[in-house]
Amino acid sequence: MNNLPFALENGLTKDEYVSIVKKLNREPNANEIGVIAAMWSEHCSYKSSKFYLKKLPTKGKHVIQGPGENAGIIDIGDNQCAVFKIESHNHPSFIEPYQGAATGVGGILRDVFTMGARPIALMNSLRFGNPKLKITKKLINGVVSGIAGYGNCMGIPTVGGEVYFDKSYNGNPLVNAFALGITTKDKIFLGRADGPGNPVYYLGAKTGKDGVKGAIMASDVFENEEELDKPTVQIGDPFKEKLLLEACLELFQNKGIIGIQDMGAAGLTSSASEMAFRSDNGIMLNLDKVPKRDSSINAYEMLLSESQERMLLVMKEKSSSKINKIFKKWHLDSTEIGEVIKEKNFIVNFKGKTVVNIPVSILTEDCPVYKRPVKSPKAIKLKDGKALKLKFSNKKLASLFKKIIKDENICSRRWVYEQFDYMVGTNTITEPGSDSAVIRIKNTKKALALTTNCNSGYCKLNPKKGSNIAVAECTRNIIASGAKPLAITNCLNFGNPEKKEIMWQFAKAIDGISEAVLEFNTPVISGNVSLYNENKSDSINPTPVISMVGLIKDIKNKRDQFYKNNNDSILLIGKIKNDYGSSIVSKYVKELKNKYKEPTINLKEHSKINNFIMKINEKYKIQSIHDISEGGLAVSMLESCFNRNSLKGAMIDLNCLNLQNILQIFSETQGCYQISCKKEIAKKILGESKKNKIYAKEIGYVTENYFSIKDYFNVKIQDIHKLWSKSFPR
Repeated sequence: MNNLPFALENGLTKDEYVSIVKKLNREPNANEIGVIAAMWSEHCSYKSSKFYLKKLPTKGKHVIQGPGENAGIIDIGDNQCAVFKIESHNHPSFIEPYQGAATGVGGILRDVFTMGARPIALMNSLRFGNPKLKITKKLINGVVSGIAGYGNCMGIPTVGGEVYFDKSYNGNPLVNAFALGITTKDKIFLGRADGPGNPVYYLGAKTGKDGVKGAIMASDVFENEEELDKPTVQIGDPFKEKLLLEACLELFQNKGIIGIQDMGAAGLTSSASEMAFRSDNGIMLNLDKVPKRDSSINAYEMLLSESQERMLLVMKEKSSSKINKIFKKWHLDSTEIGEVIKEKNFIVNFKGKTVVNIPVSILTEDCPVYKRPVKSPKAIKLKDGKALKLKFSNKKLASLFKKIIKDENICSRRWVYEQFDYMVGTNTITEPGSDSAVIRIKNTKKALALTTNCNSGYCKLNPKKGSNIAVAECTRNIIASGAKPLAITNCLNFGNPEKKEIMWQFAKAIDGISEAVLEFNTPVISGNVSLYNENKSDSINPTPVISMVGLIKDIKNKRDQFYKNNNDSILLIGKIKNDYGSSIVSKYVKELKNKYKEPTINLKEHSKINNFIMKINEKYKIQSIHDISEGGLAVSMLESCFNRNSLKGAMIDLNCLNLQNILQIFSETQGCYQISCKKEIAKKILGESKKNKIYAKEIGYVTENYFSIKDYFNVKIQDIHKLWSKSFPR
């Protein structure tokens, strides 16, 4: 066991190393330890999560490719496919915010275009700690700049996302990047290495020492800032990636491509071994032929480097002459560095010696799978809101309303998204700031709606219900934009899986996602797990981020959340209850703080209301649709007033709702929408709601200048808009 200390240094446990020695019937050398440790890392192997991930529903009418490839694919009709995925770049973004976020964008783009798709949209889900801390300000500036720097230079619009602040992310921010592309059914490429004797090509940028052991670092806990290892963070070059994208898409027009894969986490090792495994073959590489940025780089570093903008390609031997011509045109390397072999081994040669020779299976299917012990945390007695009775003076209520609208998790995110080019490509027809971004598909009537959601506060109170809610809110966002929800990708961000309570959170979140996607018929087609998100003081809140894609078959049915015309009726669809657990209002009312359960959710009832909204949207000309989520009905209506073209107001009378308490205007009840439409259409919708047994009430109408709730308060829309729009930069 001479090499045990080096194995431990690379993140393997003693038991894992012993099992490796048994599988090989010998001790692995240093290079073999490096590649096995990378592939057995949590980031690559999913060894703590795989047992539970198998429970996720992944099949459906629209699913062409589910989990297991670089990205998932759904059928959107007319021989077209949407390709999408979300992935984390949390640890790198804490160590080096700009490059960590930038390379997160670059990596997710390669996952999409390696499938044969042209990327047309990016989103992100960001979580930071206390906004008053200097480190938070530094992180958010770096991360937002990194996302903008990469996406803008690539010419791909960043069209949506979310930003949340919570002290649980102090020292461990979350940066989850989403990309979506379009291809056709006959131009889908998979990561395979079929046909022994076929050559293996290295494509793209040269290999450097950046990102070495990045996958291992991403599977570790940060104990203190002194331990942060900057060389483990990759360095991105978006201009090089733009060339790689165009070169690959040109290459895809040719015949003879067997398989192609992005060199992501664990670089050359993961791409080569995974491609070989999927084809039940082996692969042999010659590192002497790998294009290098640094002549001093050794075999270990080459195998584990996560230098960006690189691909691995397997071609039919007869077709390979076209590659060099295409890549030379785009000023990129394209070098034959190996071949597919019958022997099911991963064999690597360097300077005339074999430096790695191990079964492919040891890097793939033989990675350990742990069913880690789970234990529910000590139960905290929480109330439901049914019996809540609090009296608020009108002055106090108006003051509370202003505090909520300024809250860091409610105020405008314009400061963030204005740094992104969200109009490049001329396909963006609903800009950031509404429920979902909407991207048209050129030369068709169709469009895609995209959104991403997770309220980690709800998940902290109840991971299963919180995950239900994350999926459910995505459906509301998609439907409010005029689309039908089709499928999701997820990024499951949790703490240390070796802690029983964290593993319990994860298991319950999987149950919650599974239950919701079955109800809404939105299978999971791709995703990512990010564990060990904690620092010396605490773990992050459980944060199962859900990104959903929906289809608008006819763009005339597209909607947004903004009020349009004076005197349009405002209707509430769905009954507001008393839901205050982890709500925005609970931060400002001491009687609510840390005392109430997560919001209630009835998935069947929610689905019924969703279907009703889709039905009336296709049948009638509705002016705006907006769901009710953080901040409740009051915030939802106010957000609808903030039309970019011209601010609107609203006159609201809540007497018809028979509220138990005025604080219900801030209740975060799930499954509700508020819509605006002409008065004559409102009457028809109310009639249809009675027939369908859907709770619906007319609660007001659109005006100008003032946002008024009868008997309670009346505020100038300009004043409240200023509070909302200026708070984030402050």
